[in-house]
Amino acid sequence: MKTNKILVTGNLGYIGTVLTDVLKDSFDVVGYDSGFFKDCNLVDVSPPNKQIYKDIRDISIDDLKEIDFVIHLAALSNDPLGELNPSLTNEINFLSTKKLAILSKENGVKRFVYVSSQSMYGISDTSIEVDEINSEKNPVTEYAKTKWDAEIFLNTLNDENFTVVSFRPSTVFGVSPRLRSDIVFNNLVACAYTTNKIEIKSDGTPWRPVIHVRDVVSALIAGINAPSKVISGKSYNVGIKDGNYTVKDLADAVKKIMPKCEIIFTGEHLVDPRSYKVSFKRILNELNEYYKPSWTLEKGGLELINFFNEINFTEKDFRGTKTNRIANIKEKLKSQLDNNLRYINNVK
Repeated sequence: MKTNKILVTGNLGYIGTVLTDVLKDSFDVVGYDSGFFKDCNLVDVSPPNKQIYKDIRDISIDDLKEIDFVIHLAALSNDPLGELNPSLTNEINFLSTKKLAILSKENGVKRFVYVSSQSMYGISDTSIEVDEINSEKNPVTEYAKTKWDAEIFLNTLNDENFTVVSFRPSTVFGVSPRLRSDIVFNNLVACAYTTNKIEIKSDGTPWRPVIHVRDVVSALIAGINAPSKVISGKSYNVGIKDGNYTVKDLADAVKKIMPKCEIIFTGEHLVDPRSYKVSFKRILNELNEYYKPSWTLEKGGLELINFFNEINFTEKDFRGTKTNRIANIKEKLKSQLDNNLRYINNVK
Protein backbone atom coordinates (compact mmCIF):
# COMPACT_ATOMS: atom_id res chain seq x y z
CA MET A 1 0.00 0.00 0.00
CA LYS A 2 1.37 3.41 -1.04
CA THR A 3 2.15 5.75 1.84
CA ASN A 4 0.96 9.28 1.25
CA LYS A 5 3.82 11.70 0.79
CA ILE A 6 3.65 15.03 2.58
CA LEU A 7 5.86 18.09 2.10
CA VAL A 8 6.44 20.18 5.23
CA THR A 9 8.02 23.57 4.58
CA GLY A 10 9.81 25.10 7.53
CA ASN A 11 10.23 21.66 9.05
CA LEU A 12 13.40 22.67 10.92
CA GLY A 13 11.67 25.36 12.95
CA TYR A 14 10.04 25.37 16.36
CA ILE A 15 6.68 23.96 15.27
CA GLY A 16 7.96 22.11 12.21
CA THR A 17 10.34 19.93 14.20
CA VAL A 18 7.53 18.62 16.40
CA LEU A 19 5.14 18.30 13.45
CA THR A 20 7.62 16.29 11.39
CA ASP A 21 8.25 13.86 14.23
CA VAL A 22 4.52 13.20 14.67
CA LEU A 23 3.79 12.93 10.94
CA LYS A 24 6.44 10.27 10.40
CA ASP A 25 4.20 7.74 12.12
CA SER A 26 1.69 7.95 9.26
CA PHE A 27 3.30 9.64 6.26
CA ASP A 28 6.37 9.66 4.07
CA VAL A 29 7.62 13.11 5.12
CA VAL A 30 9.70 15.40 2.91
CA GLY A 31 11.15 18.35 4.80
CA TYR A 32 11.85 21.62 2.99
CA ASP A 33 13.78 24.30 4.86
CA SER A 34 16.36 27.03 4.30
CA GLY A 35 18.35 25.66 7.23
CA PHE A 36 18.56 28.96 9.13
CA PHE A 37 17.74 27.23 12.41
CA LYS A 38 18.87 23.67 11.72
CA ASP A 39 21.60 23.92 14.38
CA CYS A 40 19.27 25.39 17.01
CA ASN A 41 18.27 22.01 18.42
CA LEU A 42 18.83 21.60 22.15
CA VAL A 43 18.43 17.81 21.94
CA ASP A 44 18.90 15.28 19.15
CA VAL A 45 16.30 15.41 16.38
CA SER A 46 15.06 12.56 14.22
CA PRO A 47 15.15 13.64 10.55
CA PRO A 48 12.27 13.36 8.05
CA ASN A 49 12.30 10.66 5.39
CA LYS A 50 13.90 13.18 3.04
CA GLN A 51 15.33 16.63 3.70
CA ILE A 52 15.59 19.42 1.11
CA TYR A 53 17.75 22.39 2.10
CA LYS A 54 16.45 25.21 -0.04
CA ASP A 55 15.07 28.74 0.24
CA ILE A 56 11.28 28.78 -0.11
CA ARG A 57 11.71 31.52 -2.74
CA ASP A 58 13.40 28.91 -4.95
CA ILE A 59 10.71 26.21 -4.80
CA SER A 60 10.38 24.35 -8.10
CA ILE A 61 8.02 21.83 -9.63
CA ASP A 62 10.65 19.11 -9.11
CA ASP A 63 10.48 19.64 -5.34
CA LEU A 64 6.82 18.65 -5.45
CA LYS A 65 7.26 15.38 -7.32
CA GLU A 66 4.83 12.72 -6.03
CA ILE A 67 3.71 14.98 -3.17
CA ASP A 68 0.12 14.38 -2.03
CA PHE A 69 -0.18 17.01 0.71
CA VAL A 70 1.60 20.24 1.64
CA ILE A 71 1.78 21.83 5.09
CA HIS A 72 3.27 25.28 4.62
CA LEU A 73 5.02 26.69 7.69
CA ALA A 74 8.04 28.38 6.13
CA ALA A 75 8.04 32.14 6.76
CA LEU A 76 9.82 34.93 8.51
CA SER A 77 8.17 33.81 11.63
CA ASN A 78 6.83 36.63 13.79
CA ASP A 79 6.02 40.33 13.91
CA PRO A 80 9.42 41.70 15.06
CA LEU A 81 11.36 39.45 12.68
CA GLY A 82 9.11 40.47 9.84
CA GLU A 83 9.83 44.15 10.47
CA LEU A 84 13.58 43.67 9.90
CA ASN A 85 12.96 44.13 6.18
CA PRO A 86 9.30 44.54 5.17
CA SER A 87 9.90 44.02 1.44
CA LEU A 88 11.71 40.75 2.13
CA THR A 89 8.89 39.69 4.43
CA ASN A 90 6.44 40.20 1.58
CA GLU A 91 8.67 38.27 -0.82
CA ILE A 92 9.16 35.31 1.51
CA ASN A 93 5.80 35.14 3.25
CA PHE A 94 3.42 36.18 0.47
CA LEU A 95 4.97 35.86 -2.97
CA SER A 96 6.67 32.55 -2.17
CA THR A 97 3.41 31.19 -0.76
CA LYS A 98 1.67 32.09 -4.03
CA LYS A 99 4.39 30.36 -6.02
CA LEU A 100 4.34 27.24 -3.85
CA ALA A 101 0.56 26.96 -4.04
CA ILE A 102 0.39 27.44 -7.81
CA LEU A 103 3.10 24.82 -8.37
CA SER A 104 1.37 22.47 -5.90
CA LYS A 105 -1.91 22.70 -7.76
CA GLU A 106 -0.20 22.22 -11.14
CA ASN A 107 1.56 19.14 -9.79
CA GLY A 108 -1.58 17.40 -8.51
CA VAL A 109 -1.20 18.04 -4.78
CA LYS A 110 -4.54 17.17 -3.19
CA ARG A 111 -4.51 19.37 -0.14
CA PHE A 112 -2.71 22.55 0.91
CA VAL A 113 -2.62 23.33 4.64
CA TYR A 114 -1.49 26.88 5.31
CA VAL A 115 -0.17 28.05 8.67
CA SER A 116 -1.44 31.60 9.01
CA SER A 117 -1.59 33.89 12.04
CA GLN A 118 -3.95 35.63 14.44
CA SER A 119 -1.75 38.71 14.12
CA MET A 120 -4.03 39.79 11.28
CA TYR A 121 -6.62 40.81 13.91
CA GLY A 122 -4.13 43.41 15.15
CA ILE A 123 -5.73 45.98 17.42
CA SER A 124 -9.27 44.97 18.24
CA ASP A 125 -12.06 45.50 20.74
CA THR A 126 -11.10 43.15 23.57
CA SER A 127 -14.64 43.20 24.96
CA ILE A 128 -15.52 40.69 22.22
CA GLU A 129 -13.85 37.59 20.80
CA VAL A 130 -12.81 37.96 17.16
CA ASP A 131 -13.91 35.20 14.81
CA GLU A 132 -12.77 33.98 11.42
CA ILE A 133 -15.60 35.35 9.28
CA ASN A 134 -17.23 38.44 10.76
CA SER A 135 -14.37 40.17 12.55
CA GLU A 136 -12.42 42.96 10.90
CA LYS A 137 -8.83 42.20 9.91
CA ASN A 138 -6.54 44.97 11.14
CA PRO A 139 -2.95 43.86 10.50
CA VAL A 140 -0.48 46.38 11.92
CA THR A 141 2.76 44.67 10.87
CA GLU A 142 4.15 43.48 7.55
CA TYR A 143 4.13 39.90 8.88
CA ALA A 144 0.41 40.10 9.66
CA LYS A 145 -0.38 41.73 6.29
CA THR A 146 1.43 38.99 4.36
CA LYS A 147 -0.44 36.27 6.21
CA TRP A 148 -3.82 37.83 5.45
CA ASP A 149 -2.90 38.48 1.80
CA ALA A 150 -1.74 34.89 1.42
CA GLU A 151 -5.02 33.51 2.78
CA ILE A 152 -7.01 35.63 0.33
CA PHE A 153 -4.94 34.41 -2.62
CA LEU A 154 -4.91 30.76 -1.58
CA ASN A 155 -8.68 30.64 -1.47
CA THR A 156 -8.81 31.65 -5.14
CA LEU A 157 -7.09 28.33 -5.94
CA ASN A 158 -9.41 26.21 -3.81
CA ASP A 159 -11.56 23.75 -5.78
CA GLU A 160 -12.77 20.15 -5.69
CA ASN A 161 -9.34 18.84 -6.72
CA PHE A 162 -7.20 21.18 -4.61
CA THR A 163 -8.40 21.67 -1.05
CA VAL A 164 -7.04 24.73 0.74
CA VAL A 165 -7.41 25.22 4.48
CA SER A 166 -5.77 27.87 6.67
CA PHE A 167 -5.02 27.70 10.38
CA ARG A 168 -4.40 30.75 12.54
CA PRO A 169 -2.61 29.54 15.68
CA SER A 170 -2.63 31.39 18.95
CA THR A 171 0.77 32.30 20.37
CA VAL A 172 2.48 28.95 20.73
CA PHE A 173 4.20 27.55 23.83
CA GLY A 174 5.68 24.26 24.96
CA VAL A 175 8.67 22.02 24.42
CA SER A 176 10.27 21.52 21.02
CA PRO A 177 13.80 20.27 20.30
CA ARG A 178 14.24 23.63 18.56
CA LEU A 179 12.78 25.65 21.41
CA ARG A 180 11.97 29.33 21.11
CA SER A 181 12.31 31.45 24.23
CA ASP A 182 11.28 34.63 22.40
CA ILE A 183 7.55 33.87 22.55
CA VAL A 184 5.59 34.96 25.54
CA PHE A 185 4.83 31.97 27.79
CA ASN A 186 8.08 30.14 26.97
CA ASN A 187 9.88 33.41 27.68
CA LEU A 188 8.24 33.85 31.07
CA VAL A 189 8.95 30.26 32.14
CA ALA A 190 12.54 30.32 30.86
CA CYS A 191 13.21 33.64 32.57
CA ALA A 192 11.80 32.34 35.83
CA TYR A 193 13.81 29.12 35.58
CA THR A 194 17.14 30.81 34.83
CA THR A 195 16.88 34.04 36.85
CA ASN A 196 14.15 33.43 39.45
CA LYS A 197 12.34 36.44 38.00
CA ILE A 198 9.23 36.54 35.84
CA GLU A 199 9.87 39.58 33.65
CA ILE A 200 6.89 41.32 32.04
CA LYS A 201 8.07 43.81 29.39
CA SER A 202 4.66 45.43 28.82
CA ASP A 203 2.20 46.65 31.43
CA GLY A 204 0.72 43.15 31.47
CA THR A 205 -2.67 44.13 30.05
CA PRO A 206 -2.43 42.93 26.39
CA TRP A 207 -4.49 39.86 25.63
CA ARG A 208 -2.66 36.85 24.21
CA PRO A 209 -4.49 33.67 23.21
CA VAL A 210 -2.02 30.79 23.67
CA ILE A 211 -1.79 27.22 22.41
CA HIS A 212 0.60 24.34 23.05
CA VAL A 213 2.80 23.31 20.14
CA ARG A 214 1.41 19.76 20.17
CA ASP A 215 -2.14 21.08 19.97
CA VAL A 216 -1.09 23.15 16.94
CA VAL A 217 0.29 19.96 15.40
CA SER A 218 -3.04 18.26 16.12
CA ALA A 219 -4.87 21.04 14.26
CA LEU A 220 -2.58 20.84 11.22
CA ILE A 221 -3.01 17.08 11.00
CA ALA A 222 -6.78 17.63 11.26
CA GLY A 223 -6.33 19.74 8.14
CA ILE A 224 -5.03 16.63 6.38
CA ASN A 225 -7.51 14.11 7.80
CA ALA A 226 -10.82 15.97 7.99
CA PRO A 227 -13.22 15.59 5.03
CA SER A 228 -12.60 18.12 2.29
CA LYS A 229 -16.27 19.17 2.31
CA VAL A 230 -15.87 20.28 5.94
CA ILE A 231 -12.70 22.36 5.65
CA SER A 232 -12.47 23.41 2.00
CA GLY A 233 -11.62 27.10 1.65
CA LYS A 234 -11.99 27.80 5.36
CA SER A 235 -9.82 29.43 8.00
CA TYR A 236 -9.67 28.33 11.62
CA ASN A 237 -8.46 30.09 14.73
CA VAL A 238 -6.43 27.48 16.63
CA GLY A 239 -6.79 27.55 20.37
CA ILE A 240 -8.50 25.98 23.35
CA LYS A 241 -11.70 26.63 25.27
CA ASP A 242 -11.24 29.73 27.45
CA GLY A 243 -7.81 30.15 25.85
CA ASN A 244 -7.51 33.95 26.10
CA TYR A 245 -5.14 35.37 28.72
CA THR A 246 -3.57 38.69 29.54
CA VAL A 247 0.21 38.71 29.77
CA LYS A 248 -0.25 39.22 33.54
CA ASP A 249 -2.43 36.07 33.61
CA LEU A 250 0.39 34.14 31.94
CA ALA A 251 2.91 35.46 34.47
CA ASP A 252 0.60 34.43 37.31
CA ALA A 253 0.39 30.93 35.81
CA VAL A 254 4.19 30.73 35.88
CA LYS A 255 4.29 31.90 39.48
CA LYS A 256 1.78 29.21 40.39
CA ILE A 257 4.20 26.49 39.30
CA MET A 258 7.33 28.40 40.41
CA PRO A 259 6.09 30.20 43.55
CA LYS A 260 9.55 31.34 44.69
CA CYS A 261 9.95 33.52 41.61
CA GLU A 262 9.13 37.24 41.67
CA ILE A 263 7.05 39.01 39.00
CA ILE A 264 8.91 42.06 37.66
CA PHE A 265 7.57 44.77 35.33
CA THR A 266 10.61 45.96 33.34
CA GLY A 267 8.91 48.89 31.62
CA GLU A 268 10.56 48.21 28.25
CA HIS A 269 7.31 48.24 26.29
CA LEU A 270 4.73 50.01 28.41
CA VAL A 271 2.17 50.00 25.59
CA ASP A 272 1.83 47.01 23.25
CA PRO A 273 -0.69 47.78 20.49
CA ARG A 274 -1.37 44.11 19.74
CA SER A 275 -4.20 42.93 21.93
CA TYR A 276 -7.06 40.67 20.97
CA LYS A 277 -9.40 38.01 22.32
CA VAL A 278 -10.12 35.19 19.92
CA SER A 279 -13.05 32.84 19.45
CA PHE A 280 -12.27 29.16 18.94
CA LYS A 281 -15.84 27.99 18.50
CA ARG A 282 -15.40 27.13 14.83
CA ILE A 283 -12.50 24.69 15.21
CA LEU A 284 -13.84 23.20 18.44
CA ASN A 285 -17.25 22.56 16.85
CA GLU A 286 -16.52 21.74 13.21
CA LEU A 287 -13.34 19.71 13.74
CA ASN A 288 -14.16 18.17 17.12
CA GLU A 289 -13.66 14.65 15.76
CA TYR A 290 -10.16 15.50 14.52
CA TYR A 291 -8.86 18.27 16.75
CA LYS A 292 -8.73 17.37 20.43
CA PRO A 293 -6.52 19.87 22.33
CA SER A 294 -5.25 18.54 25.62
CA TRP A 295 -2.60 20.97 26.93
CA THR A 296 -3.13 23.55 29.67
CA LEU A 297 -0.76 26.29 30.77
CA GLU A 298 0.09 24.39 33.93
CA LYS A 299 0.78 21.14 32.08
CA GLY A 300 2.89 22.96 29.48
CA GLY A 301 4.76 24.96 32.10
CA LEU A 302 5.70 21.83 34.04
CA GLU A 303 6.77 20.18 30.78
CA LEU A 304 9.10 23.11 30.09
CA ILE A 305 10.61 22.95 33.57
CA ASN A 306 11.24 19.21 33.24
CA PHE A 307 12.85 19.81 29.84
CA PHE A 308 15.07 22.54 31.28
CA ASN A 309 16.14 20.18 34.06
CA GLU A 310 17.00 17.44 31.58
CA ILE A 311 19.20 19.66 29.38
CA ASN A 312 20.68 21.85 32.15
CA PHE A 313 19.15 24.95 30.56
CA THR A 314 21.02 28.14 31.49
CA GLU A 315 20.45 31.88 31.26
CA LYS A 316 22.94 31.88 28.38
CA ASP A 317 20.64 29.41 26.56
CA PHE A 318 17.62 31.56 27.40
CA ARG A 319 19.11 34.77 26.03
CA GLY A 320 21.27 33.22 23.29
CA THR A 321 20.93 32.82 19.54
CA LYS A 322 19.75 29.20 19.65
CA THR A 323 16.40 30.12 21.19
CA ASN A 324 15.91 33.72 19.96
CA ARG A 325 15.13 34.00 16.26
CA ILE A 326 15.93 37.67 15.64
CA ALA A 327 19.25 37.38 17.47
CA ASN A 328 20.03 34.28 15.42
CA ILE A 329 19.32 35.99 12.09
CA LYS A 330 21.25 39.12 13.10
CA GLU A 331 24.25 36.97 14.01
CA LYS A 332 24.11 35.18 10.65
CA LEU A 333 23.86 38.52 8.83
CA LYS A 334 27.38 39.31 10.09
CA SER A 335 29.04 36.54 8.10
CA GLN A 336 26.70 33.90 6.65
CA LEU A 337 23.74 35.75 5.12
CA ASP A 338 23.52 38.72 2.78
CA ASN A 339 20.92 41.47 3.11
CA ASN A 340 18.44 39.42 1.09
CA LEU A 341 18.70 36.62 3.66
CA ARG A 342 20.53 34.36 1.25
CA TYR A 343 23.60 32.38 2.18
CA ILE A 344 26.83 33.99 1.01
CA ASN A 345 28.62 31.76 -1.50
CA ASN A 346 25.88 29.20 -0.88
CA VAL A 347 27.66 28.09 2.32
CA LYS A 348 25.31 26.80 5.04
